[in-house]
Amino acid sequence: MSAYMSYSYAVTRADASLEESLSQMRGVAEGPVRLVRAQGLAVVVSPVPEEDFGETALKARLEDLDWLESVARAHHAVVEAVFARTAVLPLRLATLHLDDNRVRDMLDRRADEFAWLLDQLAGHVEWGVKVYALPPAPGSPEPAAVSAAADTSPGRDYLRSRQRQRRSGEDAWRAAHDAVLRIDAAARGLAVDRVQHRLQEGELATGPGYNVSNNAYLVPRERGEEFQSQLLGAAESLDGIRVDITGPWAPYSFTASDDTDDAQETHREGGAEAETTERKAGTQ
Repeated sequence: MSAYMSYSYAVTRADASLEESLSQMRGVAEGPVRLVRAQGLAVVVSPVPEEDFGETALKARLEDLDWLESVARAHHAVVEAVFARTAVLPLRLATLHLDDNRVRDMLDRRADEFAWLLDQLAGHVEWGVKVYALPPAPGSPEPAAVSAAADTSPGRDYLRSRQRQRRSGEDAWRAAHDAVLRIDAAARGLAVDRVQHRLQEGELATGPGYNVSNNAYLVPRERGEEFQSQLLGAAESLDGIRVDITGPWAPYSFTASDDTDDAQETHREGGAEAETTERKAGTQ
C-alpha cells in the first residue's frame, strides 16, 4: 500500500460552508481536498503519494516542467476556489507535511501570525507588473556618423559602429530605468504594499524584450480597474518599453514564509521557476 503525505495549499479561517464547497474538488494528484483545523483556522490540504512527493522524488520531479505545470495548475485551482469565497494565505507550491497531525501542529504554532495576516489581507488582491526593455526594431536607422572622407577606413568604421551600439544600449537601459521609476510611482499610489521578485530570464520570460522589473503589488480589491488604468497611462508615452500587468491574484507574494517539518517544501533554487509556472498556469 502506498504511503501518503499531506499537500498544503493555503491557510484560511475554518468554515463549514467552505469545507462543503471544496468536498467535491480534486487537487494535486487527483487527491480529495479537505480542511485541517486548529484554533479557528484551517489549512486546505489533499493527500499525495510519498513515492512522487517525498524529498528525493520531489527534487527530481521539479526538473520536469510538464509535471511541474500540472501540479501548478491543480494548486492554483484550489487556491482560487478558496479565494473566491474568503481571505486566504496561499502557501508555496509543493508545501508538504508527513501527515495531517504535522499540519495541525504548524497551525497551533503560528495561529496568531496567520490570523493577523488574514485580517491584513482581507479585501485585497495581488497584481503582477513586469517591465521589459524592447530591443531596437530590425532595420532601425542609426545616427549618421559625421567624419571627413580622409577618416574613413574599415577599422574606424568598425570602432564608430561599436561606439554607437554601446551608446544605444546605455540609452535603452537609462530609459528603462526611468520607466520603472515612473510605473512604480503610479502603482504605489494605489497599492498598500509591494514585493520585488527576481527578474525573469530564459524560458521564464514571456514575450519580447528584457525583463528589467518584476514587482507584485497588494491593492484593495475595489481599486483594481483604477490600478490597471493608472499603470497603462503611465506607460503609454514610454518608447521602447513593454509593460505586462497580470491579476487579480490571491496574495501569493504577501503571505508568511512556509513552514514544513521535514524540509519537504520546494527547494529554494527551484522556487522561482515553480512560482512562475504556477502563475502562468493560472493565466492560460
